[in-house]
Amino acid sequence: MKKFINDPNDVVAEALAGIAAAHPGDLRVDTAGQYICRADAPRSGKVALVSGGGSGHEPLHGGFVGPGMLDAACPGEVFTSPVPDQILAATKAVDGGAGVVHVVKNYTGDVMNFQMAAELAADEGVTVETVLVDDDVAVENSTWTAGRRGTGATLLVEKIAGALAEEGGKLAEVAAIGREVNTASGSFAYALTAGTTPAAGRPGFDLPDDEIEVGVGIHGEPGRRREKLRPARDLVRSALDAILEAKPVADGDQVIVLVNGLGGTPLLELYLVYGEVATVLAERGVRIVRRLVGNYVTSLDMAGLSITVTRVTDEMVRLWDAPVRTPGLRWGA
Repeated sequence: MKKFINDPNDVVAEALAGIAAAHPGDLRVDTAGQYICRADAPRSGKVALVSGGGSGHEPLHGGFVGPGMLDAACPGEVFTSPVPDQILAATKAVDGGAGVVHVVKNYTGDVMNFQMAAELAADEGVTVETVLVDDDVAVENSTWTAGRRGTGATLLVEKIAGALAEEGGKLAEVAAIGREVNTASGSFAYALTAGTTPAAGRPGFDLPDDEIEVGVGIHGEPGRRREKLRPARDLVRSALDAILEAKPVADGDQVIVLVNGLGGTPLLELYLVYGEVATVLAERGVRIVRRLVGNYVTSLDMAGLSITVTRVTDEMVRLWDAPVRTPGLRWGA
């Protein structure tokens, strides 16, 4: 294993110190509570958004803390859910009296720990609504989930719901639009190689040089099957077939497309894949009104990518376009 680390046991803590040093004045890192929040939190009268999950998916979630998106993020150890006390501390730190929305990816540990934290917050007078993200159409009831996994659509939920909260939306409204975005989203991923966790020091799974994992999860969970590597255009069509079967879009519908690298895929290849996605959707009469290409929801150094298609309303597009200022996503601000 070759990684830019000091001690595998200190990676998350030292990365938190690094993000604090890199974004002074924008972010505040509580090293004892192990969470990241906006420097101006709490903001009185504003609905706050809190998310989190295991580290190793950066910039998700800590890189999406800031105006127009999350108020706080709770990074667990690598590929390990944050604990309830950690989530509770972040929730209380950003509560401005208007309630808090928890954005939770559908993994058993995340769901359980965020639920416990929400109950503890309620005991202390903080009202919490939960938005569960389960956009991965590849498999159900996988290694760490009951139901579909939460993947790329998490970014869209956090951006669109975060924009509404920034505008002064009420708790129920912010949660409702987050759920609407999730319902309208489908994602599918491929892996060419496995990621390597610092503690293990070896790839998370073995994959022959001429095979790919079809429908891989963001922790390296198995997908639908393994198969021989095919041209990108064929893989894109297969992924879009799966997405649009599960989350149909009609001729004339408008969508946001995310082509997301899993950590070790060059942008050259991601843009090539986006071009294939645009071709297929155009053939089907689907209008891509916004798009995002890059590494946003990663799996350490995994060579792979995911495709997310979200059918959007004009209001969702307006909120997507609203200003955002975070380490990982920034425009209009």
